[in-house]
Amino acid sequence: MGNPRLSERDFIDLFKRKGATSLAKHLGITKRGVYERRRSIESRLGIKLTAPNSAGGVIREAEQRVAKEYPHRAALAVKNGLVIVGSDFHIWPGQESVALRAFKVLCKDLKPCAVILNGDVLDFPKISRHPPIGWENTPSPIEEIEAAQEHLHEIAQACGRARKIWTLGNHDARFETRLATVASEYKGISGIHLSDHFPLWEKGWSVWINDSVVCKHRWKGGVHATHNNTVGSGKTMVTGHLHSQKVTPYTDYNGTRYGIDTGCVADPDHKAFLDYTEDAPKNWVSGFAVLKFKDGKLMQPELCTVWDSKSVQFRGEVIRV
Repeated sequence: MGNPRLSERDFIDLFKRKGATSLAKHLGITKRGVYERRRSIESRLGIKLTAPNSAGGVIREAEQRVAKEYPHRAALAVKNGLVIVGSDFHIWPGQESVALRAFKVLCKDLKPCAVILNGDVLDFPKISRHPPIGWENTPSPIEEIEAAQEHLHEIAQACGRARKIWTLGNHDARFETRLATVASEYKGISGIHLSDHFPLWEKGWSVWINDSVVCKHRWKGGVHATHNNTVGSGKTMVTGHLHSQKVTPYTDYNGTRYGIDTGCVADPDHKAFLDYTEDAPKNWVSGFAVLKFKDGKLMQPELCTVWDSKSVQFRGEVIRV
């Protein structure tokens, strides 16, 4: 079944980057051994592992170049296809927001070439640098991780062969920040990295699509963040963090680009937000974004937005989820 000392996460990463032939040489085993382990992982996790430059491959020469020069970035080349981007899931056990249900549905129905979780998939209130508010009851890290594993497994199954990328958000970073602060001696041990618990998802600070669209969790703040993001970066920039959901076009001599806030996949009225917002009104919108590319160029960005407790609005229709 391949080299038993190679972790599942490392096998998945190496297979996506090298393919069966190169991986077999790297591990000193036969291609048959590589394929046997791939089939075992695919069967157990309900996924498809795609080798580079195969018919369904997503890593191309330009992507490999960027990955080598900027290891903190994920590079994505999309000529014609869709990319679904959701942010600020803030997953707690025992809850599934309307937007999260819709995210899974559209991942299956739209058949995107990539799915991007644009930060703050997890919440981690118990390991926040902020003190607890009163006697609030919040989930433990393991409870959140197990809940997120279940939801992300369903997303992975829904989107099939799509590339799966997770940009780190400030709430996600709490996991390793806490361990690095109080238990730095455990550096390098399996399990202390958030990615150890989610091996299917590539991790990084940002995703660069066609070198013209940048997805990252946050940059500028305030009500004019989307405008300032695209003006300041010179790129179309897709962010979350502010939960506000909007698309701001900006046109200059270089053409039109966009600042996009995807909103929050979480329910703005969920109890995770109740105490620290002190039940104040929130200028938040629950939903996510769909990016369509034609001949390598981004078309008008689309937003999927929660309509009511059972439905979302998308492309002029109300869709029950």
